[in-house]
Amino acid sequence: MVIVRTVEELQKAKEGLEGSIGFVPTMGALHQGHLSLIQRARDENDQVIVSVFVNPTQFLEGEDLDAYPRREAADTQICERAGVDILFMPTIDQMYEPDELCIGAPAIRGYILEGEKRPGHFDGMLQVVMKLLNLSSATRAYFGKKDAQQLALVMQMVRNYFMPVEIVPCEIIRDEKGLALSSRNAYMNAEEKRRALCLSRSLKRATKMVMSGEFDAETIKKEMNDVLQEADQVEYVAIVSRDFKQLERVEIGNTIILVAAWVGKPRLIDNIWI
Repeated sequence: MVIVRTVEELQKAKEGLEGSIGFVPTMGALHQGHLSLIQRARDENDQVIVSVFVNPTQFLEGEDLDAYPRREAADTQICERAGVDILFMPTIDQMYEPDELCIGAPAIRGYILEGEKRPGHFDGMLQVVMKLLNLSSATRAYFGKKDAQQLALVMQMVRNYFMPVEIVPCEIIRDEKGLALSSRNAYMNAEEKRRALCLSRSLKRATKMVMSGEFDAETIKKEMNDVLQEADQVEYVAIVSRDFKQLERVEIGNTIILVAAWVGKPRLIDNIWI
């Protein structure tokens, strides 16, 4: 595995690559969820590039940019064991200059749900993802479904800007109790992790209701909120189509049910695709 830290080093390392390139962008603190993306990229491509970059432009004022977990040595070891060909670990100065061109999230889908709670977050996310997709020359890039709105916006960006890369959605990875894996889970103690299971339980309740023939969105959301009472604060429960339009009734094959809540220090998100 080659470790590169500058754009020039990355371009030079890519010169020796042949065949398709699978790319996995991350902010580090790698866990089994990231590893599942890397393994799929390894299975489906001739070469694999992984980036580790904690992107400052997608953090809002007062969020956990400085505290975000950074584990460079462990991340390097995980990538090497997973068969990554190039690990790109740039500095902020490599990725940004003082007076940058910017791209913006779409006016509607970029400012609902996560975009409403974290205004400007998706602008920064799309900015860095575009840079990384261009730098990697990826054939395919792998994103987890846990960040469903992010995934939808990245796919729209690739479509709107005619970028020659396939975006591959990958399933949510959970621990043995059902908690969706996240680097921010490290902020929680054992009791908070127990209470955080209310997110996945609320989604299981919604799934069971749909399987029993209940499709009314408001009825399902009310039941979910009852399950979510162990959270410290529920920010939203939403039922939307795959293109993030609000639904009054669940549409099988075209619905995402999402939840965002605070448990202890971290803000957690989870969802299920129906």
